Amino acid sequence: MITDRDGRCRPAASCRPAADAPPDLYIGDREFDDGRLEMRRLLIPLLILALGLAAFLGLRATRPEPQTVVPQERSWRVETRRVALGEHAPRLPLYGEIVAPESVTVTASLTARVAERPVREGQRVTQGELLVALDDADVAPLLARARARVADLTAQLEAERVRRERDEAALARERELLDNARRRHARTESLVERNLASSSALDDARDALARARITVNARQTALAEAPARRARLEAGLAEAEAGLAEARRDAARARVTAPFDGVVTDLRAAPGERVATGAELLTVYPRQGLELRALVPNAHLAELQQALDDGRRLIARGEGTRFRLAGFAGASRPGGTEAILRVVGAPAGLQPGQLVDVRLRRPTVAAALAVPPSALYGDDVLYLRNDAGRMRRLQVTRHGEVPGPDGESWVLVSDDALSDGQAVIITHLPNALDGLRVEVADADAGEGA
Repeated sequence: MITDRDGRCRPAASCRPAADAPPDLYIGDREFDDGRLEMRRLLIPLLILALGLAAFLGLRATRPEPQTVVPQERSWRVETRRVALGEHAPRLPLYGEIVAPESVTVTASLTARVAERPVREGQRVTQGELLVALDDADVAPLLARARARVADLTAQLEAERVRRERDEAALARERELLDNARRRHARTESLVERNLASSSALDDARDALARARITVNARQTALAEAPARRARLEAGLAEAEAGLAEARRDAARARVTAPFDGVVTDLRAAPGERVATGAELLTVYPRQGLELRALVPNAHLAELQQALDDGRRLIARGEGTRFRLAGFAGASRPGGTEAILRVVGAPAGLQPGQLVDVRLRRPTVAAALAVPPSALYGDDVLYLRNDAGRMRRLQVTRHGEVPGPDGESWVLVSDDALSDGQAVIITHLPNALDGLRVEVADADAGEGA
């Protein structure tokens, strides 16, 4: 510290005693200054603390008073729809394949070369129009062989008839010769007994009689076998005639014409190609008579079968075409039973093998309500809005889908607790529960479809 003119030390420099200052005075002043410094160090934090406390108290005294919050129950905005019960027919979605049960597959009646095939794939043909023809050069020899076989057996039968007549005439003459041989043998024996003839003459007579007997027996045997020979020839002739008829049939089938007005498909042989007997050449199916085969869940089988038994007409629509449920297949499968739906009217471009999605109109349900899918929770729960503006849970019976007024599929439900005029909540709330407070966002969309 630096010493001022009075001999005191200033805090900014080191303190040195004045040359003329007494030693005891310097020590007292230094102790006094040290006390003042210590007091300053204690007062500054206290002063800061006091100022902070004063500021806190001031802010607390001037803060605004908080308003009292009254708890209020939240209300969820929903849309509702008035209940209007009525009769509705639910639709059953089906997916199946178009088939042509009356289609005809043309096969080769014999081994031959394809001479003509004037039709093309997908061509429409009329009844009687030529589809395919086999080469006459392959057909004619078969007919000729069949005719020759019949002619040969016919000639053999005629020869057998002539032979029988000849054997009958020869048998009569041979019997006369046998009688003569017997008389000659008897006469020769008589002469030998009277020694008027030799023993050799008797031997000759005996040989002649034996030969006559053998000849007659042979002729009788031939006549006895004649019926069997004739029967064998007649059987062969019948077989030959059947072969001729078969050849004529195959020859006639060598030219195939359309059995009905239809469409040609599945061409498998080209002109000039040689095909074997039974080879498939082409297929033709009628333009009318197409069917849709679709699998129906077994849960709906009894209902639909009962409707058919009662004479009701069940119609399905899809792909711009109407289908009529005609019946079901005789055997069921694990996924259901195949339904047979026949096309009503023009097929509208349908072809066999095409996959079609249709909606089958099921029997009507009385006192039912159609609601949008958003109104349902799970499969069978919806909520009503009661007079107190709260949700009321209702478990319903689900019958299927119906067309909604918006063009989308709606769900058909029913329950004894439903009545006209009730408000069904159609807004799907993720936190829906019984008793939840709701308010209507807009006016009702209208009465139930």
